Amino acid sequence: MKQTHSYGEKVGQFVAVLLPIFITQLSLIATGFCNTVMAGHISEMDLAGVAVGVNIFMPFFGATLGIISGLTPIIAQYYGAGKSQAIRYTVQQGFYWALGLAVLFLAIGYADMPVLLPYLDLEPHVAYITSHYLMAVSCGIVPIFLAAVVRNFIDAHGYTRLTMGITMCTVPVNIALNYIFMYGKFGMPAFGGIGAGIGSALAFTLNLVLNVTVALTLHPFRDYHIFRNLPRPRFRAWRRHLGVGVPIGATMFTEQSIFGAVGLFMTTYGTAVVAAHQAAMNFTTIVYMIPLSISMALTILVGYEVGARRMRDARQYIRLGRVLSLVFVSAIALPLTRHQAWLASLYASAPELQSLICTFLVYVIFMQMSDCINAPLQGALRGYKDVRVTFWLAVVSNWVVGLPLGWVMAQYGGMGPYGYWIGLIGGILVGGIFLMFRLRRVEKKFDAIV
Repeated sequence: MKQTHSYGEKVGQFVAVLLPIFITQLSLIATGFCNTVMAGHISEMDLAGVAVGVNIFMPFFGATLGIISGLTPIIAQYYGAGKSQAIRYTVQQGFYWALGLAVLFLAIGYADMPVLLPYLDLEPHVAYITSHYLMAVSCGIVPIFLAAVVRNFIDAHGYTRLTMGITMCTVPVNIALNYIFMYGKFGMPAFGGIGAGIGSALAFTLNLVLNVTVALTLHPFRDYHIFRNLPRPRFRAWRRHLGVGVPIGATMFTEQSIFGAVGLFMTTYGTAVVAAHQAAMNFTTIVYMIPLSISMALTILVGYEVGARRMRDARQYIRLGRVLSLVFVSAIALPLTRHQAWLASLYASAPELQSLICTFLVYVIFMQMSDCINAPLQGALRGYKDVRVTFWLAVVSNWVVGLPLGWVMAQYGGMGPYGYWIGLIGGILVGGIFLMFRLRRVEKKFDAIV
């Protein structure tokens, strides 16, 4: 990254950072898309089992990766200020506490899953697929958490094309492995939905190998020597880093867990509704990669400009990101109204299930228009390292507004499972309004400091 002096230069640099992030995120979500499609064409039970497993796993997995992503604004600000030794020390300490998070993640998962699953009242075969999917994917937790430290180190320098390349190498391997283990190809037994967990764990390990290779061999990352002369663990540094990362992770957990909770509420409406909801949620996650990628690009660019004390440039990047998010999501979400049946046919073969998916896809449009307002604001605030208030705003908008509204609409508003989607959309809109007011306050605060 470099300092820009005109709006045209900012557009160029924004796109240079954004495009690889978007391709990376789209490649990652392609794995979930293919898993959902493959499981849906094995059986309704396999699709439901993977859906429940994902709804349990992803909020905690995404939140923990969110904690590690707190390294991005920290390193980006150090990079803008030219503090290379601070970057090296931050990454090295990050390896220690990321490993600790991985061990804690696994310990909690293995202790809690036998207690949680009986309460979901799943059909026995669905419960079996869910539990064994979770056990399989957990084998890749340590590698992917360590890989996340290196990935954030690379991204914070603006070299998002490198992490894009790594992802584009691992995703096809992941999909191929999932196909082999799910359908039993090349002499392997057919594990069904469980095979998705096996393939993902192996792909996580490959991701670590590729990230470490980049950090060891390519300039400027090799110049930091992050794997040499590792310092002793310093809990004071951990507290500083986690002070940024934990609120980010907690915010992500707040957002993702409400989707997981809604997915679990869907189990009361039967296996077909669970499968249809998961298909629609899978598609909305694909479209969400646009505002999410813009959010991540804003975190890097705003953090870089704030570290260099160029507040006017940071605000220009924020305005640019918000406009691009609205334009891109509108261009993709609105044509969805004409192609619902075709999309539904990708996820399922049964006509009854396709009809349910089409109904859920109507709500996908409104959710994406809400997300394109909310996500860029979050990324901008993370660039300022303003994360604690953002967390509490996420709690209020999702769990105080969104989920209760969805429950009321489902139970008393006659909306059934679709009521929860209305709650999700309402919570996202309220969160966007909160974040707009918070961003204005933070910008004024930093202007006064400078």
